[in-house]
Amino acid sequence: MAIIGNIIKGVIEAKEALSGEPNPVEEQKEVLKELLGKAKDTQFGKQYDFVAILKSDNIQKAFAETIPYHDYKKITEEWWSKTIDGEPDVTWPGSPDFFALSSGTTGKKSKRIPVTEDMIDSITRAGRHQVYAMSNFDMPADFFEKEIMMLGSSTNLHERDGKKEGEISGISASNIPFWFKKYYKPGEQIAQIDDWDERVLTIAKNAKNWDIGALSGIPSWMELMLKKVIDYHNVDNIHQIWPNLRAYTSGGVAFDPYEKSFNALLDHPIQIIDTYLASEGFFACQNRPETSSMKLITDNGIYFEFVPFEPKYVNQDGSLTDDAPSITLDEVEEDVDYVLIISTVSGAWRYIIGDTIAFTDVERAEIKITGRTKFFLNTVGSQLSVNKLNDAVKHLEDELDIKVPEYTLCAKRFDDGFYHTWYLGSDSKLDEEKTADVLDKYLKEANKNYKVARSKALEGVKIHFVPQKMFAEWSGANKKKGGQVKMERVMGEERFKEWEDFVSQKA
Repeated sequence: MAIIGNIIKGVIEAKEALSGEPNPVEEQKEVLKELLGKAKDTQFGKQYDFVAILKSDNIQKAFAETIPYHDYKKITEEWWSKTIDGEPDVTWPGSPDFFALSSGTTGKKSKRIPVTEDMIDSITRAGRHQVYAMSNFDMPADFFEKEIMMLGSSTNLHERDGKKEGEISGISASNIPFWFKKYYKPGEQIAQIDDWDERVLTIAKNAKNWDIGALSGIPSWMELMLKKVIDYHNVDNIHQIWPNLRAYTSGGVAFDPYEKSFNALLDHPIQIIDTYLASEGFFACQNRPETSSMKLITDNGIYFEFVPFEPKYVNQDGSLTDDAPSITLDEVEEDVDYVLIISTVSGAWRYIIGDTIAFTDVERAEIKITGRTKFFLNTVGSQLSVNKLNDAVKHLEDELDIKVPEYTLCAKRFDDGFYHTWYLGSDSKLDEEKTADVLDKYLKEANKNYKVARSKALEGVKIHFVPQKMFAEWSGANKKKGGQVKMERVMGEERFKEWEDFVSQKA
């Protein structure tokens, strides 16, 4: 009998039962007040007169009218550069002990994002939100006694100017509570291995020593790790190594493109639980099994605003126009794409994280990630966001019975005009012209703007199949394998040329 598991499950269920029905709109108002109150004496708070904002009749409106939007470049040049140089009380009281390194999904140079103790506490509380939500998933008691494989970046944080830095998954894992270390795998020693391939091989060698009940990490890297374990032990699926595996907590990107290839590694389906953790904070997690949508965590040191994702409000580099209107949680509508804006306990203020989301249930504040502001394919008026591109790839998988967990594309100019040029990561190689016809037909039927573009400047679709591992090798060559690194779905022509040169060299 799973005595400890029953106790843990009972505590979780009791906690959930005793929790009152939250009011996300009111929680957000309180979070904004707390953020402004705590940061009012910082350099940023004084320049934008947080005291006056707090005294206004409508704090949310006054805040939006007073503070400009910031992307990473703007806030770093004007504010965080001073924080990085060691100056205290710049955008948040005190000085952060950590910096999260993030190259995002574009560019080679790492960003350095402040991670304060308040943010670490916020991420920890968000993790508890997720644990408490497990009461809704009807897991057996012994599930709560199993180990959890958390596959992130190395926890071997590097010291620079007296501060520790690494990817947010490494920072979070290095700060896990002492009581959780018993359940945490691959364990501190293996997690500190910097080299991704060496770390994954070490995981594979030790896999049979662990009783893994849940996985957590970015889908693309999780797949590669599972394949390595399966190949190393010469088995058919991961359940032959970890028979009690029942759940996978995905994060940071939409899971849909990976669903088919991920399930192929299993003996039977497991519960997929989506979460939304970025370098700037832990924003949302799925809290009920009947939907894959995630509930915004609205009482936890992060204030959200939303800008309608329309071409007239978004610049070519993914930043927002100065006149782009923002709305608050009580004003959003379902099934509308919004650019997510955050203000946080790490001193990010009206910060454009670069993601787009859509609400699937306004009353519950449930969302789905729909793409990236920089990955909006509109060179010739086709207006395709990442969620629409994902839908097209899923259609290909179903129609042609293939697995395509990774892809990238560009509106590339040829002598006779523009073509959407796709590279599909698949270990099955099909007729590329036939695949292009299937994809083109689907996009015409599913997206009116694409159909109009095809009658004008967009000449058609070109398809290239490459091995799935090509995408991991690209990430390794340009950034770093593992962790929060995600593949860019849409590239500009200059970046796309680098990609095509890389592919031709590897061919």
